[in-house]
Amino acid sequence: MITSKHIHVWTLIAVGIVTCLMCIFLFKHEVLGIVPVTHVSEYAEKLFDQNTVSTIDIQMDPKEWQNMLDNALQEEYVKCDVVINGETIYNVGIRPKGNTSLTQVANDPNTDRVSFKFEFDHYVKGQTYYGLDKLVVNNMYADATYMKEYLSYDLMDYMGIKTPLYAFTSITVNGEPWGLYLALEALEESFAIRNYGADYGKLYKPETMNMGGGGKMPNEGDRPEMPQGDKGGQIPMQNGAEGEGGKIPMPSEAEGESGQMPIPGGEGGEASQMPTPGNEGSQMPTPSGVGGEKSQISMPSEEDRQMVGNKPPEMPSREFPHEDFKDKGQGMPMDRDSGGSNLVYTDDNLESYKTVFESAVFKTSDEDKGRVVTALKKLSLGEELETYINVPEVLKYFAANTILVNLDSYLSNMQHNYYLYEEKGQLSMLPWDYNLSFGTFQGGSSTAVINFPIDTPVSGVSLEERPIIGKLLEVSEYKDAYHNDLESAIASYFESGLYEKRIDQLDALIGDYVREDATAFYSYDEYKASLTVLKAFGRLRAQSIRGQLEGTIPSTTETQKNEQEKLIQADSINLSLLGSQNNRENFKR
Repeated sequence: MITSKHIHVWTLIAVGIVTCLMCIFLFKHEVLGIVPVTHVSEYAEKLFDQNTVSTIDIQMDPKEWQNMLDNALQEEYVKCDVVINGETIYNVGIRPKGNTSLTQVANDPNTDRVSFKFEFDHYVKGQTYYGLDKLVVNNMYADATYMKEYLSYDLMDYMGIKTPLYAFTSITVNGEPWGLYLALEALEESFAIRNYGADYGKLYKPETMNMGGGGKMPNEGDRPEMPQGDKGGQIPMQNGAEGEGGKIPMPSEAEGESGQMPIPGGEGGEASQMPTPGNEGSQMPTPSGVGGEKSQISMPSEEDRQMVGNKPPEMPSREFPHEDFKDKGQGMPMDRDSGGSNLVYTDDNLESYKTVFESAVFKTSDEDKGRVVTALKKLSLGEELETYINVPEVLKYFAANTILVNLDSYLSNMQHNYYLYEEKGQLSMLPWDYNLSFGTFQGGSSTAVINFPIDTPVSGVSLEERPIIGKLLEVSEYKDAYHNDLESAIASYFESGLYEKRIDQLDALIGDYVREDATAFYSYDEYKASLTVLKAFGRLRAQSIRGQLEGTIPSTTETQKNEQEKLIQADSINLSLLGSQNNRENFKR
């Protein structure tokens, strides 16, 4: 029994303990394993400051560097040290990455400019860069503007879509200039914690292409590393996924309940000011020529760049969308064995969705997989859609992709370049890979691209074959919401002048880096010419969408085919100058 004379002491002790716990909760909540939704990570400020160009120096033995480039299609990690903005992270895994971009560059004798993936914990368990587990740097393949992917994410972020963090970075290798890349937060553990908190759901990246990496399908191109550990701040070094394919298990009642994922609020303010590359510490070193033996860092001479331009080889032209485009995407048959990547429900057998489940980013069980199949089944029936699909997020995602005419995606027979997120049985879509946005994937006419129909936003397939958007557009309420997302985006991002302002700001930020890019696919003159076309795309695309929303321009593939005289005529602009896989009409330097 506590006597009265001791009550005061115990009260003070209790108050002290409560105060300490409150301080930990408020200021050091990660100590308790509590990570809030939309957690602001330190790496976001350290590496993804969009007002500057960061610097990344890759330090490794020159022979090992060249061997990695010579065997890029193997996509095997090698050890390096990475200096980010002057701070060294030791023993980091690095490998080439990509699908078409990797294959084309690896087979081109004139360039070694591949994209890379850094895994900070590949050799040192638990190592991160201020909380970032994996980093991607993209090589600007097929992008004369250097901005297509950046602007795509910028639009989606503006619309309130969960996107990876992104910013420009100047890469050097052992101190020698290499090139201007786009740095991206990989959609893995760090991304999940930042956006959903420690109690995040499951993430999948279905990939139907087998074009790079020597057929290593489980880790293809942008494919995440094999499933990693359990939830929490540290990333355990575990591999493999639980469970065998079979009939889906019935989820428990608790897991079957609807869990609405938070709808992020987009940044709607003025564009931030972006300084020019004159800022101290961000200037990319001026190329001074690379001497030494062939085993040293391999970069083309300025003469080679002027002659060849390091451009990817030409690809076949693919026209769209005023005809039946089936079997036209990249010469591949429509919806070849998709393994569920088209998100079409077929049956309850987990093996029917092997492309989805083999792409799991995190460790999954049959029960986890069963929740995905259940959601797809409900989607196919059009039942309880708001329980099984995060309708607001999915509609925004597809509105953005429609505006961008992004067809190297789920919207075509490629049926890839997206992440599927599942939490408590509810599905949503997350963006990835936009270097061929702005209608530069299939090489159609400029008029066809500018008038890409908002109510049938697919190419080479039907809406029935893309149910996660097709089924939603069958519901008038959801179609209206989708139209509202389109209208809001074109009004506030394009018609307001913000889009062109963004381009001017980015040009001021990266122009000098582009001019001095040691391994560039395009010349500085081509870059400058592309920006005029990029601005024209925004003006004309917004004009067409406005007309489609108001009914003055047909909004489906069929009606556009029959009423072509009502379309915005845009063949006076040459969209190939934006950069594409075709590169048919790029002017000579």
